[in-house]
Amino acid sequence: MSSHRPLGLPVSAAVLLLAVTGCSAGARASVPAPAPPAAEAALCRALAKELPDTVAGQERSDPSPDSELTAGWGDGAIVLRCGVPRPEKMSDPQARAISADGVRWMLEQPEGGGPRFTTVYRETYVELALDERYAHDVAPLVDLAAPVERAVPCALEPECR
Repeated sequence: MSSHRPLGLPVSAAVLLLAVTGCSAGARASVPAPAPPAAEAALCRALAKELPDTVAGQERSDPSPDSELTAGWGDGAIVLRCGVPRPEKMSDPQARAISADGVRWMLEQPEGGGPRFTTVYRETYVELALDERYAHDVAPLVDLAAPVERAVPCALEPECR
């Protein structure tokens, strides 16, 4: 089950753009690995151990370069980055949050691509970029909710739910 809620969070941070381009069958997506502080990187390593082999029916296909801070499924169709900076969009009182199985995600719609979601109220930010075929599909969020809940603690109870 999912619901939409506005976010009103004060913040200032840069948004790293996800560079998933020109992925063909069998090709690995290329994405920049985040560089979080050590405590957040430890959470990301814990998350990496929890991630499933399939998401939304897509097999695991990690992007390059190899990193415990990134993961992918479906040859770049679904790309996760852990430890990203807090997006500027979170300071927008009109920002939309989607709840999926106990994890809240802020939605962004970058021009020329599919949706990008970033966890809110967690001890590190987890970003999930989807290609356009998943624009209206919550399956990737649902499939990744349990691993995020297990590995990345809530920073502001009861707001995580």
